[in-house]
Amino acid sequence: MTLRVIAIDGPAASGKSSTASLVARRLGWAHLDSGALYRAITLAVLDNLGEGAGSPKGVPDGPGERWSPERIIALAEDLPVRLVLVDDMFRPEVAGVDVAQTIRSERVTRRVSEIAAIPEVRHWVNVQQREAVEGHARGVVVDGRDIGTVVFPDAPLKVFLTASPEERARRRLAERGGGGSGAADLRREAEVLAARDRADSTRAVAPLQAAADAVVLDTTRLSLEQQVQAVVALARARLPG
Repeated sequence: MTLRVIAIDGPAASGKSSTASLVARRLGWAHLDSGALYRAITLAVLDNLGEGAGSPKGVPDGPGERWSPERIIALAEDLPVRLVLVDDMFRPEVAGVDVAQTIRSERVTRRVSEIAAIPEVRHWVNVQQREAVEGHARGVVVDGRDIGTVVFPDAPLKVFLTASPEERARRRLAERGGGGSGAADLRREAEVLAARDRADSTRAVAPLQAAADAVVLDTTRLSLEQQVQAVVALARARLPG
């Protein structure tokens, strides 16, 4: 049986989630945003294990091991942190509470790369994603940073979205309501995104990169609708029915 997964990867603010959500809607599939699950775990850690400085190994600079991988995974299981399918979208929940909006805070954004770099956390998230897809018969569009390379390497369609740093910075500012769109704001946001790119692409586990058989789509000069149309056309060609 053909694995009915469309893997959409790319750097921060490349349009992955927006594109994936609309592609899923056009195809009548479900949408799973892997980043939302990493953010939900990060929120759980910050709320329950404290705001310690942390490190890529999950251990804070101060005394104790509040951020050890074992404690993070135990917390995720106990609360629990999970994905819940609601109207063909997998929604992140923490302790039964919808956190889809809360996880987009700057507080979570600052720490999510740190948590996501922990191998045990990545393994746990990957298991949740695979189980979610197995339980959905029609198909799932999954977006993230290692979906086509690690999570679903056998996906019949892999797309890697990219865009110039300036365009991604503009989009990120627009997502926040359009406030601060001057040259200085764009420059600062581009620097933040560049730092995130470096962290994601140089981590030891599942670094951000396009799968060898991925279709690379530069969206710098494409509208969201054009991006969606391009992916839907690829999906209908490779996954008919």
